Amino acid sequence: MSWPSGKNNVLPGFTPALGYTVFYLSLIVLIPLSALFFKTATLTWEQFVAAVSAPRVLASYRVTFGSSLAAALVNAFFGVLVAWVLVRYRFPGKKLIDALVDLPFALPTAVAGITLASIYSPNGWLGRYLEPHGIKVAFTPLGIAIAMVFIGLPFVVRTVQPVLEELDQEIEEAASCLGANRWQIFSRVIFPTMLPAILTGFALSFARAVGEYGSVIFIAGNMPMVSEITPLLIITKLEQYDYAGATAIATVMLVVSFLLLLCINVLQKWSRRFAE
Repeated sequence: MSWPSGKNNVLPGFTPALGYTVFYLSLIVLIPLSALFFKTATLTWEQFVAAVSAPRVLASYRVTFGSSLAAALVNAFFGVLVAWVLVRYRFPGKKLIDALVDLPFALPTAVAGITLASIYSPNGWLGRYLEPHGIKVAFTPLGIAIAMVFIGLPFVVRTVQPVLEELDQEIEEAASCLGANRWQIFSRVIFPTMLPAILTGFALSFARAVGEYGSVIFIAGNMPMVSEITPLLIITKLEQYDYAGATAIATVMLVVSFLLLLCINVLQKWSRRFAE
């Protein structure tokens, strides 16, 4: 298949537009990523393995990816619930709640981290009630997961909400007339339609959580082997002028994140075929 040329081109100025797009993506994405791999390539294989598999680094992987996965799963559930309420119900203050969903987008991440640390600290508004029950949130992996839930929830809500708004309720009424109960309507009619959007929101929430730094460091405690996230460890390596070690760890995070997002995209494609 060849692109139409000349005056019959559907996209006027396609050639310069394509050139500008490739140049922009190369400048913003491809060149920095290639520099990351080139810097990592200065290490020998033994040095690379030693840099990315040190006990402290492996502990940071577990904290970062484990907390990100937990936060994305929580957001996938409660994000759908929030989107459902905003679309299907009318109640006082609905517009205000709908606007508050976007608050993590506008709020500086450092402000969010300081606020969460203040709320969940042992003397905070909520921490003072949780601490006597043995529930410690601030300066623990649990606090990291809560911060990631906060910054990732809008991705799921804003991804699922348009799908619910476009969903024709006559289909649900038809299923009800055919004798389907509420659970059957949801599981066989509504959920398959929402599944691709849910997976997309999950992927976006997970990707944002993996790379989150500002809102996490204030509530994490940053204790090596306990609550130290990988982005902070990369910053620590850079401050120690260990650029190759920092890029090696960043390369691992990039590859793992890419593989996870690739798997999720495959699941999205499968879910669309399943829904059809």
